Amino acid sequence: MSEAKTNTGSNEKSAQQLLKFVVELGPLVVFFLVNARAGIFWGTGLFIGATLISLGASRLLFGRIAVMPLVSAFVVVVFGGLTLLLQDELFIKLKPTIVNAIFAAILFGGLYFRKSLLSYLFGDVFSLTEEGWRKLTFRWACFFIFLALLNELAWRLLTTDQWVTFKVFGIMPVTMLFAISQVGLLQRHALDKPAGE
Repeated sequence: MSEAKTNTGSNEKSAQQLLKFVVELGPLVVFFLVNARAGIFWGTGLFIGATLISLGASRLLFGRIAVMPLVSAFVVVVFGGLTLLLQDELFIKLKPTIVNAIFAAILFGGLYFRKSLLSYLFGDVFSLTEEGWRKLTFRWACFFIFLALLNELAWRLLTTDQWVTFKVFGIMPVTMLFAISQVGLLQRHALDKPAGE
């Protein structure tokens, strides 16, 4: 009976994670499709709208808005707004660089003050040793720097349409591969959970 409950709980958690992924990915898909049809400025305008709708959906469906999508949405609204106001696509292209640099600075700042900030975000998902959280936080901070530099190269070397495609279909797989590559660290530094948990 308890195994059936565990499986049901696990299935519900997986379904919730999938729904969260769809809600967070939605604005990027809107951005890609509208840019392809109507150009970067229409794409940016609807990207802003879709991002705000995504935040509302997260609040409604999950009862809270995660920190990372909130920071990202703030930068989308500010830099997307500047893109539309000044009719200059540079601002929306800088958005991924700025968001990733902010995340890296926050994580490195936490480590400087001996705080592994990822443990506050994902402590209910993973149970790790202090060393494990420290290493995971450092790796993600470095990865955010890598993403910021990658975006800087991409928007300078690619056309606008190529950059949008790269942003939607390049960054997500790279991020997922990086996350999967951290499974070994998670296993090595996992804390034993009490029986039945």
